[in-house]
Order: sequence, then structure tokens, then C-alpha cells
Amino acid sequence: MAGGGGSLRRTTDLLDGRAVVSNDLGAFAVLDASEQRQLSMGDSFLPTSRRQDLEARRLLVDGAQSRLDQAIYRTRKSFLLDGPALHIFVVTLRCDHSCHYCQVSRASLEARGFDMSPGDAEAALDRVFESPSPTVTIEFQGGEPALRFDLVRQVVESAVRRNAEMGKHLRFSMVSTLHHLDDEALAFCALHGVHLSTSIDGPEARHNAQRPNPTRDAWSRTIEGLGRARAVLGDDGVVALPTITRAALDDPVGLVDQYRQLGFRSIFLRPVSPYGFARKTRRVHGYDMADFVRFYEAALAYILELNAAGVDFTEVYSSVLLRHIFTPFHSGYVDLRSPAGAGLGALVYNYDGKVYPSDEGRMAAETGDQRFALGSVHDPLDFLMASPAMTWLRTGAVAEELPGCSTCAFVPFCGADPVYHAAVQGDPRGERDTSEFCAKHMGLFRILFRHIADGDRETLRTFTAWAMGKPRAEIRWSGFVER
Repeated sequence: MAGGGGSLRRTTDLLDGRAVVSNDLGAFAVLDASEQRQLSMGDSFLPTSRRQDLEARRLLVDGAQSRLDQAIYRTRKSFLLDGPALHIFVVTLRCDHSCHYCQVSRASLEARGFDMSPGDAEAALDRVFESPSPTVTIEFQGGEPALRFDLVRQVVESAVRRNAEMGKHLRFSMVSTLHHLDDEALAFCALHGVHLSTSIDGPEARHNAQRPNPTRDAWSRTIEGLGRARAVLGDDGVVALPTITRAALDDPVGLVDQYRQLGFRSIFLRPVSPYGFARKTRRVHGYDMADFVRFYEAALAYILELNAAGVDFTEVYSSVLLRHIFTPFHSGYVDLRSPAGAGLGALVYNYDGKVYPSDEGRMAAETGDQRFALGSVHDPLDFLMASPAMTWLRTGAVAEELPGCSTCAFVPFCGADPVYHAAVQGDPRGERDTSEFCAKHMGLFRILFRHIADGDRETLRTFTAWAMGKPRAEIRWSGFVER
């Protein structure tokens, strides 16, 4: 059904004797070995009850779509009507950290020429409000954006003024070490609902080793900043996430417990980036993606045990994937879209006035790879969308048409990432056999679908809560949400 008619069925092995079968509508079922054999011989060889079940899920139908099918498909792809909704402002490249896995070449605190100009900031806002998206998130990154909080303030206040006429739903966020946010800056964040995100890589020794600052006290200063920020913004106003380096792989339980001890109710487990300057430190901090998948499986198992015991704690990336699996509504996560979200769902306005389709494209540019530059903040949005870079990336933007993805049962829930494949493999279409993006998501989807197939009541209740973004107490049983 990749074009919108019929129902294309795909099957993918779970590597435990079972397989997932799905269609473009996101309907799925898990088949055991016997059912796979029966289905391979023809639908009529399945037991009547199972055949009727698969027919009801539209997994044995290859006819025209019903109106309900069309509505489901339109809902799954509704993000295409919005245009760019995430707008990242890199207000400075300056930073006082020397993180070993950093994807960009940071500039020192005293460096000149690495800050966004006020004029470029206003021009970038012109592009923001040219987007047809009714919801707009403006995110501040760096470097350390708090070093140019005057620019953060300018962009937020200007966006709020402009929006009085435009009437969009505005959101603001900032990625920060929390070291340079004073009381006045935090009060401004509270006034305008600027959510903060920081990095905490685990215990103090590991964090200090991986994220060194000049005074060698990165951990204590981050924890102190976390306390000050929570006091002003509340516990939900600040989130943190770790980068899983080789040093973290052996202790998934300890990392989860570290976050719980710090008062967080969630964790976002992400591997070391393969972009930009992070590729140069891969020999020290990197690993095979299979190692990350094993780490993730162990961490998720522990988190599920906690939830079954009554402790609400979420693995954020699983919740994103489960929303795609259990509902027709997209999570908004840009990297898991088809057609891809790079440019179409997100834009990055760099400190030097250049515009990129994703943060990863910006990171690649810092190493000299300018293939991803769309143009300037002074170019109209239509010009940026029609740029040679966007034309090139679109060749790998539709997962349903890519070799390896087109026959994968996980493709309705996954996405294309042409920036990754272009940066790492040289072609936006990529090679799935050697793609870490593919290896990661195949591994994670297999873990989740094995849990779904096992049918543990408490696990499915937790999964339902995560997919719906609800507290677990509001889920009576799997698939039922208390209203």
C-alpha cells in the first residue's frame, strides 16, 4: 500500500522462532513457527480462528482500502501537512566543556566569531513563522547556549510578540550544562515555559571523565544547577539524558538507579553519536551496535521490573516506538518519520547564519562536510526546501521505497534517516546491511515485539501507559485507559 491502495504485508523474524507480520496501516500480529509454515502454504491452511483474526487486522487482505483504512493511513502520515515544527537555534558554539564524544568542534569561552548575530536570529524567526505547522518548538543548542542568554531572551520575546498575530502553539526548550544559568535566567525560563535538558552520564567519576570542564567539577556543578533549576521550574521543568559510552555498557541497572536517586522519573537511553567529531573518538568510546542493543535489553528489563513493582519510571525511546506500534498517532520524533523529518520536520539555524535540515547535518558541516547546507537564514523557507541539499536527501527519505526497508515488518513504526546514511555511508539511501541506524532499530523493535508477544500482563500495562503518555495507575489493564 506504499502508494495508498491495497495492503502490503511484510514479515520480519524475531530471532526466537516467531515473526512479526504487519501492513502499511500499522496493523500487526506475531506468528509462531507453525503459523508461519501454514501461512506460507496459503491462508486456508491457518486454523479458522487465526485466519479470521488476521483478516480482521487487514493482514490477509489485498484489496482496495476502506474509508477506515484511508483514515488510519492519513493519520499515520498527517505530519506531512505541518512542515517544519522543530526549529533549533545554535546561538553559540562556545563551551567550557571538552566532552570526549562531542559531535561538534566547540569553541573556547574567549573565542570570537562563534556567536549568532541578533540580525540572523530575527531572520531565523522569519523562517520559523513561515512554517505552516500549528505547533512550533524552538530549541536552543550550542556550544553552551546559556553563555548567550541575551540571544535566548531576544528570540523568545520576539517569538512571543510575533505569535500574538500568528496564533501558533509555541514551545521553548534549551539544552544546557546548567552551569551558567543564574537566578534571573531561570526566572525568565519559568515565565516563558522554557524547558531545560541536560546531560548526566552516570556516577560522578564517569561523568567527570567523559564531560571534563576546566575546574574538573562538572558533576557537582551540574547537580547544583539541577537543584536550582528544579526549585524554579519544578521537577518536570528539567530533564536529563545520558550518552551510553563503552564505559557504561556493563552497568545498565546502576545507570537507571543513578537517575532514580537523582529524582528523575524517566531516562532516554541513546548510543554514542556517529556524527561529526565524535567519529574520531569512536575507538575509545564506541562499540558495535549489538553491544548497545544488549545493554538496552537489560536496562529495559530492569525498568519493567520496577514498574511491575509499582515504581513509575519510563524509558523514553521505548515510549516513542510503542506510540508508533500501538497507535496511529505519530510521536513527533523527527528521526522516525517516513518521509524523513530532516528539513521537512526540523530546521537548524547555525551560529554562522547557515541553515541545515537536522542537527546531525550541522555536526557533519563542522568537520567540513557542507553537503547538508540548505542556504542562509535570510533565504525564504520555500527556497530552503527546494535547495540542492534537500533534493539530494529526498532520494533516501521514503523508507517504504528503500531496499531492505520496503520488506521489513517494522517499517510502519520506523523511519528513514537520510542524513545519517549520507554522512556515514555517502548516500542518503544507504545500505541497510551495514547501517547502524537499521541495526539499532531492528534490535529495539525485536525486543519490544518479543515482550508484546510474551503477553505478560504487567509489561503490557506498562507499555500501554508509555504509548499513551499516561500514568500507569490510569491503565486498568493492557489496552484500556481510564478516562
